[in-house]
Amino acid sequence: QVQLVESGGGLVQPGGSLRLSCAASGSIFSIGYMGWYRQAPGKERELVASITSLLRTNYADSVKGRFAISRDNAKNTVYLQMNNLKPEDTAVYLCNGFINNYNVWGQGTQVTVSS
Repeated sequence: QVQLVESGGGLVQPGGSLRLSCAASGSIFSIGYMGWYRQAPGKERELVASITSLLRTNYADSVKGRFAISRDNAKNTVYLQMNNLKPEDTAVYLCNGFINNYNVWGQGTQVTVSS
């Protein structure tokens, strides 16, 4: 069974940085699209950033210039570097990937931006 496991969340002050990781495990034959989503209390889940197997990236307008998504295919891992964090970035961040032709979600990692 394929799983996605996120790590790297935590509490950070405004203006700080965090790096999230999402590792895929299990019997993996192919990994296509991968993305990071976030969901804040009382709000809908939204796409933060995505990256294709050809390394084409896409970002939400609210994070452009501050966040960067990348992937290491040898490690089956996708990263989200988050800089200049703002209180409005507080949310549960979830990893999503198209793995072995299935859409797979991770459990999420909490990111809290507060002084």
